[in-house]
Amino acid sequence: MPLSDLHNMPRRGDEKISPTKLAAAQYIITAVLVVLVMGLWRLQVLGAANYRLLAEANRVRKVPILAPRGRLFDREGRLLVDNYSSVTCFLLREQMKDGDLPMIADGLHLPLEQLQYTLHHFQYAPKYQPIPLKQDITPDEQAFISAHANELPELETLEEQRRLYPRDGFAAHLIGYVGEISEQDLNNPKYAYYEPGDVVGKSGVEQSYDALLRGKDGSRDVIVNSHGREIGRLGEEMATPGKDLKLTIDLDIQTVAERVMEGKNGGLVAMDPHTGEILAMVSRPAFDPNQFAVRLSKSYWNGIITDPNHPLLNKAIQAQLAPGSTFKVVMTLAGLQENTAQNLHVVCNGGVDFYGHFYHCDRHHGPVDIHSALPYSCDSYYYTLANKLGIDTIAKYGHMVGIGQKTGVDLPEEAAGIMPSPQWKLKAQHQPWYAGETISVGIGQGAVQASPIQLARALSGIASGGAMVRPHSVFADELPPDVLQEIQEAYPGSGEKQIEITPENWQIVTDDMANVTQSPIGTAYEAHLEGIDFAGKTGTADVISGRQKGTADKATLPNAWFVGMTPRRNPDIVVAVLWEHGYWGNNSAKLAAQVINAFVEKRRKQAGNLRLEQAATPQPTPAPVKPADEAAKPTATAKPSDAGTPPTKPSKPASTPTASAPAVDKPKTIPAA
Repeated sequence: MPLSDLHNMPRRGDEKISPTKLAAAQYIITAVLVVLVMGLWRLQVLGAANYRLLAEANRVRKVPILAPRGRLFDREGRLLVDNYSSVTCFLLREQMKDGDLPMIADGLHLPLEQLQYTLHHFQYAPKYQPIPLKQDITPDEQAFISAHANELPELETLEEQRRLYPRDGFAAHLIGYVGEISEQDLNNPKYAYYEPGDVVGKSGVEQSYDALLRGKDGSRDVIVNSHGREIGRLGEEMATPGKDLKLTIDLDIQTVAERVMEGKNGGLVAMDPHTGEILAMVSRPAFDPNQFAVRLSKSYWNGIITDPNHPLLNKAIQAQLAPGSTFKVVMTLAGLQENTAQNLHVVCNGGVDFYGHFYHCDRHHGPVDIHSALPYSCDSYYYTLANKLGIDTIAKYGHMVGIGQKTGVDLPEEAAGIMPSPQWKLKAQHQPWYAGETISVGIGQGAVQASPIQLARALSGIASGGAMVRPHSVFADELPPDVLQEIQEAYPGSGEKQIEITPENWQIVTDDMANVTQSPIGTAYEAHLEGIDFAGKTGTADVISGRQKGTADKATLPNAWFVGMTPRRNPDIVVAVLWEHGYWGNNSAKLAAQVINAFVEKRRKQAGNLRLEQAATPQPTPAPVKPADEAAKPTATAKPSDAGTPPTKPSKPASTPTASAPAVDKPKTIPAA
């Protein structure tokens, strides 16, 4: 190639970058710088506070201090429910390493599948939230966690107070139990401020008064190292313990009630009709609330939920069964107030005919009037009375005394029962009412259903001259006014009210109830108590069509009811007993009599001790003795009343018991049939 051509060739360095490429490169560099500047601004300025907290969390951890629940006492200040120290193991997922689960499961004596299920259950919870692995761990499990602190930094322990309940299910249904809050509870606005893992009341008083009993948790700020182990403390906010509560139950009366119901299936409630204070409440079979205080075992849970006798059901307030002849007290009141029963005379020949059907009575009672009908518990009389009154009038008085309505007791899931009427049947069954159904309702059968606490309130309210009270298990003066109002709104019912009963009718009804237990012809005479004005009414309620009292199949035996009180007018205590498949009502009367007797004997003993204390107290100097002629002059004395008059509202008795037992007002003598 000629040398001149060689000089004319373009050189590599002489190549020029196009303006378009140069501009694109400049824009890219500028964009990258902008992104970097914005990222630095976001990290160092906008996110400074957030990252400062995260950095602080790397060395400071907030450890909760759980508040102990308030303790529960009986009405005399005797401890019923306490707390005990327990250690729970938690898992810190931020510190967890792959492959640690088998070692953790082995050290905590837990199935590996259970650990995996627990982690899956909390998979959507925040990573910083500790997961409870095992409650109430043993000393050897605590030693395992300490010995493997470096290998398993994700394991943490926390000391807390756990519930210690009475043994053998004592008052279990009234007290209730606690348990870990469920996902369903967390969706309830009532538990808006609760978190997963919190322990809450699940039934009974524990549930009703959970907000007072649970207290307020505290926290402790601790310094941790890179392995998550505590190396120091910064500060502490102490927990506020829950409020102690004094229940209305009497430990002595509750103990007797528990004993008489042992081995039976049913419920018992004892109440002060003046105030509505529950003195004892038993439901059988019972459960052990201590099993719920720690993580509930699957075998125990399956055992109680498959038990056909329903041990979790509080039968004192939730059993809805035909009340049988205890309903005849309501029928007696209705017949007297409507001026129908006073002159009603029936000849009982073992039953009566109505609407082409023969309605049986247990016996041939012969001539029966209003004074003998209740002690005899003559079905023929009440069949006839029901036919004369009609279902609308019967339903009116049933509703008046609270049948078919909740009482408003401060315990969860109270049943309302049923007081049938044409309107009720049309709404519930879309069928008309038939006249023959009224006959069955007249003896507490058919569609009528009630719970023991309903009958206790209804019959004691009648015996108190119409003063109906709201049953409750915690003293009102134990509660702040706003909490008391919340409880009454949360557990609505017929509550406190006054129904009209004339003095004459009040005396007839209460005398008739006294004759049930104190007259030889009364159905509960075997349960009468010497020296105690014991009144009440038995009930034998069929559980299937037709009488089956002689059969060997226990499931077909009638339910045995009894509601009793002392004294017969303005009673100080009422006891309602339901013994499922207990055969005859007088069997339940014998159980109630033991509770009544324990109550009276305790008051007599307290009154005797009071007299001894008064005798030991120095007496003031006596006044000068009057002359003989003046001393001989008679002084005016108060004339005792015969029947008295019904109170206008419930009156609370004095806190100090009277110095004598309830006076015995002899029942009217009834000739044998």
